[in-house]
Amino acid sequence: MKDPNNPCIFCKISNEELQFENELAYSSTDSYPVSKFHSLIVPKRHVQDYFELSAEEVKACHELILKTKEKILNDDITVKGFNIGTNSGKTAGQSIMHCHIHLIPRREGDVENPQGGVRSVIPSKQHYTRKS
Repeated sequence: MKDPNNPCIFCKISNEELQFENELAYSSTDSYPVSKFHSLIVPKRHVQDYFELSAEEVKACHELILKTKEKILNDDITVKGFNIGTNSGKTAGQSIMHCHIHLIPRREGDVENPQGGVRSVIPSKQHYTRKS
């Protein structure tokens, strides 16, 4: 199996894989999508995780999250929500050690019970009952 970190696949992206870009970041579709139009927002500078981004890089990524979200909504009227997330470190599930932010479109009925959303990274913690 080829190592996606050597060389880094996010540092070697081709122009035809880009959805949008600005000076500091780009967006592309995910190679292993969770749902249709699942996208990645990636800083151009090679840093391991979100916490290493500069304020300018965070802003650049945020701009592309919004732009990519609008494109997805224009391309698919069945999208009713989004999950946004990033994995920071192997313990958190990061497998490509170049910061990337997932923008995952959600549709009604795509899972039986979506309560808890991103909390499902620890399955036993996804569903909960609110305290009075």
